[in-house]
Amino acid sequence: MSRPPAEPRERRPPAEPRQRLTPAEPRRPALLALGVQLLAAALALALHRGLLAAGVRLGLPWWALAQGLLAAGLSWRFRQSRWWWLMHALFVPCLLAASALRVAPGWWLLGLLLIALLSWNSFGERVPLYLTGRRTERALFEVLDALPKTLRLVDLGCGLAGTLRRLARRYPEGHFVGVETAPLTFALAWLRCLGAKNCVVRYRSLWDEPLAGYDAVYCFLSPAPMPRLWEKVQRELQPGALLISNTFEVPGEPAREIIELDDWRKSRLLVWIR
Repeated sequence: MSRPPAEPRERRPPAEPRQRLTPAEPRRPALLALGVQLLAAALALALHRGLLAAGVRLGLPWWALAQGLLAAGLSWRFRQSRWWWLMHALFVPCLLAASALRVAPGWWLLGLLLIALLSWNSFGERVPLYLTGRRTERALFEVLDALPKTLRLVDLGCGLAGTLRRLARRYPEGHFVGVETAPLTFALAWLRCLGAKNCVVRYRSLWDEPLAGYDAVYCFLSPAPMPRLWEKVQRELQPGALLISNTFEVPGEPAREIIELDDWRKSRLLVWIR
């Protein structure tokens, strides 16, 4: 069966090697986020008392806004990623707005539980739930078309396994493995691949999945684990196999090929050859 031609995409050579940097963010960003919120609350309380001493009284919404702005500023000061700034700025104001809805506490607990089950690995491995876009998938197909039809690929952190399932359909002679540790995400991914003969999802950390025997490794993780992943690739992946990263680079290790995708997330595929 002939495959439809891939859309042309901008390709550019890899950047020059850069000095290897130590990641700026700590190993436990959730603990830092908690510290930022508590420190911002303490600063907002101190500001509140100072204004009261000066005879100035402001309503609770103003204090929630002040705490959010202080938290966002502290997040910037501690060099967290930009998306943390917005989360810190909106956290307390959103709590205040939600309290006005008079929703039963059990619903909030259920929502928190669902978030934890979907994004459990973001706390320990610093890998949130990212979903691969269709434009990125088409670029990935273009890269994999150059490999044998019997290729073996592992998706490290496969999420809901949508990409994995479509890869299995496109390359019926290949073998595709996804690993995932967020409990609910894994369950949904496992069910999604249940009927596929050439696709399997395992409840396993990406660090525990042996890479020997794979022709390609695909990942859409975050900047945090990329240096350690590169070390694992160097130890385990067979020569000639591909490491394909969605968006995130390996510090100090220029990719063999970079495919710019020009989507709203400014996605790109980075390809290394072991």
